[in-house]
Amino acid sequence: MTWWCTGIRWSEGRPAIGWYGEGRGERTSVLVYGQPLAFAARGERHCLGVRRAGKRTPCPTAATVPARTGNAQCPQCARLDRSFSVAADTNAADPRTYRVYLAWFGPGLVKVGITAEERGSARLLEQGAVTWAWLGRGPLMAARRTEELLRAALGVPDRIAYARKRAVRAHLPPEPERAREVAELHARAVALPGWPESLERVGCEAVDHAGAFGLRGLPVPTRVITGMVPGGVVAGRLAGAAGPDLHVADGLAVDTRLLAGWELVAPGEHSATDVPVVGITPPVDLEQDGLF
Repeated sequence: MTWWCTGIRWSEGRPAIGWYGEGRGERTSVLVYGQPLAFAARGERHCLGVRRAGKRTPCPTAATVPARTGNAQCPQCARLDRSFSVAADTNAADPRTYRVYLAWFGPGLVKVGITAEERGSARLLEQGAVTWAWLGRGPLMAARRTEELLRAALGVPDRIAYARKRAVRAHLPPEPERAREVAELHARAVALPGWPESLERVGCEAVDHAGAFGLRGLPVPTRVITGMVPGGVVAGRLAGAAGPDLHVADGLAVDTRLLAGWELVAPGEHSATDVPVVGITPPVDLEQDGLF
């Protein structure tokens, strides 16, 4: 029975690796900081199909996908996935309550976004938000309109390149400074006119994920994997995790989006990391610009 990796999963503030076995559903392996991490890729990378409402439909053609793409889906499954998606604005009738959030990833790296209220802070953990706060809550379309209003008025994006988040993660100011920047932006946001009447403003309660991510004492990431290869190994001590990244004690960052779709097995004894990697450029200019 083959279990395919589905990448990182955040639940109750803790990271785990997800697995999918056709006909057997899904399971997770909880990760613990400070413990050894070692796995090898076997075979080829396969499309994971479509996951909707907590259930996964297998890819009808069992297609393979490129090693370096961040999405473990073939084009057909990706199109089907986006055909009924809040993120792609193809599910505007979603009746659930949504929340608008303000997420801080590093000095000057701030974005606004929305997430279903029932998901709690899972979306912020998945994105690697170091500090964040709720801004408002209400129906989907009101939340979406508020998101657009805040983006334009505050000059913040709805998306930040992930490499940029990773590069600043080991160069963060103290927690009080992070909370202060979030609180200042929160105050500006809730004071803006033009909020939809059906969107309730939420008071500022800044939440910090340094503990959940293991950021205190995290080694500076110096390189990141660019993709797995058949037989390729990743090995080391797990120092922390943030968003989709696992941080190994020797400065390696493992983007688990690139693990999804692979069968991962235990490597041989005394194995060392031998997958393709690329260096991480240290941050020079932390000022947010309009490119992301």
